[in-house]
Amino acid sequence: MNITTIVALAVAAVIIFGFYGMYVSLIRKKNKVMEAFSSISVQLKKRYDLIPNILTIAGKFMEHEKSLLEEVTKLRTQAISLPDDINSISKKLELDSQIKSRMGQIMVAVENYPQLKSDQTMVHAMQTYNEVEEHIAAARRFYNSAVLELNNAVEIFPSSIVAGMIGVGKQEFFKVDEAETKPVNAADYLK
Repeated sequence: MNITTIVALAVAAVIIFGFYGMYVSLIRKKNKVMEAFSSISVQLKKRYDLIPNILTIAGKFMEHEKSLLEEVTKLRTQAISLPDDINSISKKLELDSQIKSRMGQIMVAVENYPQLKSDQTMVHAMQTYNEVEEHIAAARRFYNSAVLELNNAVEIFPSSIVAGMIGVGKQEFFKVDEAETKPVNAADYLK
């Protein structure tokens, strides 16, 4: 073998290993996004399991908010029926936003019912719900961090070429609904 052949083989080996390294990195990042979404799903499952208990307790006292309780039940059923895969992320996050909004309305409405507000079962359920919401927020931050890493790798040359070749694309960040960014006026819920 002459020197030109050795150099050509070395360059080819470096290019192949470079592309393989980018491939492995992209797959790891894609899987990290899926892991992060799975963490959100686990926390949402905790919320979905807690919601019927809260609704049952609240339903005993809150006859006037019956339609709100039914709406939360319907949204929960829709969210649970969605598969935990990459194609349902945006729909699941949209339903999650609606559930969070309606549950916030229920929590505010609880203030109108002193006997419900003082019921120890309801107090415990509300505390547990608040803890679950904190865990969901942490899982969302982890998800957005994983999406940032993946999106950077998908957009930055040369890994963008490998991403295009293997079909790994950008993912959407979790975003709060515009309605959630506005200040809450409790009077709107206490009619």
